[in-house]
Amino acid sequence: MTPLLTAVADYLSLRRRLGYKLRDPGIYLHDFVSFLERQGASHITTDLALRWAMQPANAQPAHWAARLRAVRLFAQHHSSSDPGTEIPPLGLLPYRFRRKLPHIYSVIEIRRLMAATRDLHSTTGLRPWTYSTLLGLLAVTGLRISEALGLNQADVDLRQGVLTIRSTKFNKTRLVPLHPTTRDALRHYARRRERIFPRPKTPSFFISERHTRLEQSCVSRTFYKLSRWVGLRGPTDHHGPRLHDFRHAFAVRTVLRWYRQGVDVDPRMPVLSTYLGHGHVSDTYWYLSSVPELLRLAAARLDRSQGGISHDDVC
Repeated sequence: MTPLLTAVADYLSLRRRLGYKLRDPGIYLHDFVSFLERQGASHITTDLALRWAMQPANAQPAHWAARLRAVRLFAQHHSSSDPGTEIPPLGLLPYRFRRKLPHIYSVIEIRRLMAATRDLHSTTGLRPWTYSTLLGLLAVTGLRISEALGLNQADVDLRQGVLTIRSTKFNKTRLVPLHPTTRDALRHYARRRERIFPRPKTPSFFISERHTRLEQSCVSRTFYKLSRWVGLRGPTDHHGPRLHDFRHAFAVRTVLRWYRQGVDVDPRMPVLSTYLGHGHVSDTYWYLSSVPELLRLAAARLDRSQGGISHDDVC
């Protein structure tokens, strides 16, 4: 193993122990070291980093920027042991990431999606129940889709009504309490699953027609089909509401309910952030920033607290 390849392995191991998954950066850095070796280079230079980052030539600027950022962060780390390392300066290949505006599902839309699962083809009879229960769970808990698909039967405590979400984003494990109606829905699904697959090949709570854990790509394709059936996407649309938007909608509905109940929202935001498994409470606030009704309620609360006239009083 070459010194640079060893340095990359050590760097990735260190950062992963700190909780970073680094799936794409790991791929990028190994490819970058191979590129350096083909060029006969033993040190990182800005010129070589740029030449490598801007591949392939027809890629989007965001892809180039992500590749260069991976090299920059590694170069900053590696420069302490290799003085010949050049750190690509900030501002090269600039790209400003813009998050997609979320779709805030209404209760009616969620019910239509869940009802549409009845029309999914199934050789065993389980698939409609799997997707109906999965979508309902996403809607009422705000789980990431990867977290829901990663649930094992042992992680779903139907007696206590608690989910154990293990080592997901940021390598955190957390407990998610369930409403009694959600617990009942999961229990009904588990009983049906056990009747159809008494000896499944996987410990997964949600299973496919093949007795295996559901694959996220397959779930996404099925969701796109369902969303077209209920009119949330056009017949040929490649963009539209996403599975991740259930998470946004859950956060928004929770905070709207707090505002309407007269709850002091700010002290509760860290609680919601912990429940959702966010690394920073600022991530939770972003979920709410694109919802006009929430912004109006927050402004009205601020005006009243300062003894002024609320926006609603003059509109």
